[in-house]
Amino acid sequence: MEVGQIFNLPIVVAEKDSAKVLGSGGLDVFGTPALVAYMECAALKMVQNDLPDGSDTVGIAIDVKHVKASPIGAKINVSAKITAVEGRKISFDIVATDEAGDVVGSAVHDRFVVDKARFMSKL
Repeated sequence: MEVGQIFNLPIVVAEKDSAKVLGSGGLDVFGTPALVAYMECAALKMVQNDLPDGSDTVGIAIDVKHVKASPIGAKINVSAKITAVEGRKISFDIVATDEAGDVVGSAVHDRFVVDKARFMSKL
């Protein structure tokens, strides 16, 4: 994991991602909960192969702006960039853009590296 490292997650908005299906609105457009999930997914996928055995990451903070509606079938690229690594905390800037290059949403996101067994034993 290095500051400046970038990972791109291309997606196609599916009906399961709609605000209507997710209960965050009544329209068949890309729902904010799905946008957030894909943003976290991009950050996780970037770092998961660099984690020590028996480790995982958990999201601890995300500040999201969803600024443009996208229809079902839209092609979106979710790009996560590592901005800081401080001990077990990893910080990201994430931007989702559509095929035209317009920003659909952006986020500042933090994840924390945890030992899976120890983490689960505390629940």
